[in-house]
Amino acid sequence: MSTRTLEQQNPEQFGQWFAQAQKEYTAFAQNRGLAFKAPDQPRNTVLDKTYTNEQPSPNYFSYFITFLPILLGLFLLYVIFSRQMKGSAGGAMSFGKSPAKMLTREQIKVTFKDVAGCEEAKEELEEIVEFLRDPAKFTALGARIPKGVLCVGSPGTGKTLVAKAVAGEAECPFFSISGSDFVEMFVGVGASRIRDLFEQARKNAPCIIFIDEIDAVGRQRGSGMGGGHDEREQTLNQLLVEMDGFDTKEGIILIAATNRPDILDKALLRPGRFDRRVV
Repeated sequence: MSTRTLEQQNPEQFGQWFAQAQKEYTAFAQNRGLAFKAPDQPRNTVLDKTYTNEQPSPNYFSYFITFLPILLGLFLLYVIFSRQMKGSAGGAMSFGKSPAKMLTREQIKVTFKDVAGCEEAKEELEEIVEFLRDPAKFTALGARIPKGVLCVGSPGTGKTLVAKAVAGEAECPFFSISGSDFVEMFVGVGASRIRDLFEQARKNAPCIIFIDEIDAVGRQRGSGMGGGHDEREQTLNQLLVEMDGFDTKEGIILIAATNRPDILDKALLRPGRFDRRVV
């Protein structure tokens, strides 16, 4: 039965059917975002109410929480790499610096009273102590003070203690370094450390420079592999130049210790360098 026939024969049933169809179409139109137009309305009229599909607003806070661990990780990597770069740059700049340990007059508590025995050595070093205490007195008299003192003795005989006692008696700064600290595999490092050591000593004069085991750097030249020139010889040459370059008026005394004086280079033992030997 068509809707037209149903409307003519049973208007009440047709009204119920039309109301049900209108509800279903309205629900469909709401889901689809369409406008509903009743059959009895003109073709150019629509219902006033329209339906649109609204998009939810973005939640920026959730985005921030998601990317926060990534940002923190990148920042941590930046801090680590920046510190490593600064450390490597500082290490490269300080590679040629002298590793000598400096003891001030307040830090040195050792005197000749703390050295048992070695009476002859202490008597010979008394002149060095008096010069460091009052260098103007010796320069006014025209006295000649040795630039370097070589302490010779077997291991454990107190060579380092005697040198430190000289600084304690004279109440002056004490620079201590081992001869092996100058020898490096990189060319020019040992000579650079020699220059830096004497530069620090001139700033803190009067003072004492103590080089332990000087045979590590002062061995006779030409005794390397094949008799060629090596880094140790370049370091020794710089040491000889520095010893000739400073004057006794500057108040710098160089004390070295060794148990093998027979292998030292002859240029070290000539007058004007290590010209005084204390056994």
